[in-house]
Amino acid sequence: MNSSIRSLLSLCVILTFCLGSSIGQVHPQQTPVAPSSSSATPMVQPVGPPSTSNTSASSPKTPDTSSEMTVGDGDLLEVSVYGAPDFDKKEIRVSRTGDVVLPMIGQTHIGGLTVQQAQDLIARKLSQGEFFNDPQVSILIKEYVAEGVSVLGEVQKPGVYPLPGQHRLFDAISMAGGTTQKAGRVVSITRRNDPDKPITVTMGSDVQGSTEGNVPIFPGDTVVVSKAGIVYVVGDVKLPGGFVMEHGSMTVLQAVALAQGANPTAALNSSRLIRKVNGEQQEVPIQLKEILSSKAPDMKVEADDIVFVPNSAAKSALRRSLEMAVQTASGIAIYHPY
Repeated sequence: MNSSIRSLLSLCVILTFCLGSSIGQVHPQQTPVAPSSSSATPMVQPVGPPSTSNTSASSPKTPDTSSEMTVGDGDLLEVSVYGAPDFDKKEIRVSRTGDVVLPMIGQTHIGGLTVQQAQDLIARKLSQGEFFNDPQVSILIKEYVAEGVSVLGEVQKPGVYPLPGQHRLFDAISMAGGTTQKAGRVVSITRRNDPDKPITVTMGSDVQGSTEGNVPIFPGDTVVVSKAGIVYVVGDVKLPGGFVMEHGSMTVLQAVALAQGANPTAALNSSRLIRKVNGEQQEVPIQLKEILSSKAPDMKVEADDIVFVPNSAAKSALRRSLEMAVQTASGIAIYHPY
């Protein structure tokens, strides 16, 4: 009996030791769990700031151009004030004098103001009349009287085109059938609310430059596409003519290449660049032979320049003699009796 009691006591001691050791092993495993779960929380928190910075960074790329539009006589407006039932998308047309009659504040002159200026004026009057402490006013121009955009210059179909709402430069040019082969990269835009200060835009030759030049166009604007410069290549070349400076710049070598090169009878080093300076015609020698062989730097040309490649009389006479000899030899080969 005593031996049984001793055996039971020994078994209890062993079980107690095992339980104690197992409990000691659990705590080291569970202790890191709390830090890992707490560390997961900081990983989620930084998500907010990056998304905010991305939003602020992308906002300049897509600006709200509606606030830059000008309210004109006869335009149909939709006026809203947050929390005011009387201004719940209230439609009102601007009079010929540029006035509107609004609830609470009565007649207000907003003709000639931008949308942002008109919103500020209405908000100020509502606040001064103690109708609202901090009124939030929004205006949407739903219909324009002067909706047409004039597209002129080097386009396929110059004219006035209806472009109500928000559009961009490429939309206006596309409505006019696109540009002509003589079109340049410079486009002039005159706003109807600021006719004395036209905007000059340069359309890029690459995708990024074209995107930057695709500026907003508003109803009443006038778009004029400039004419590109032309360089003339004449003389002893294979394809004499005028060639458009597509990217706004050109060199002598490029101009001659567009003319499909010089003929074998050309006097390359006697070439001349003819240019008008202050109404006077000037001639500049061109060492075309050295330029073609990369022994001399290429020369830039300007709009309306003339590259003249003369004919060499000696080479021409020699070539005519060679041609006659070839023709004679061919005749002999054909008619010689064997």
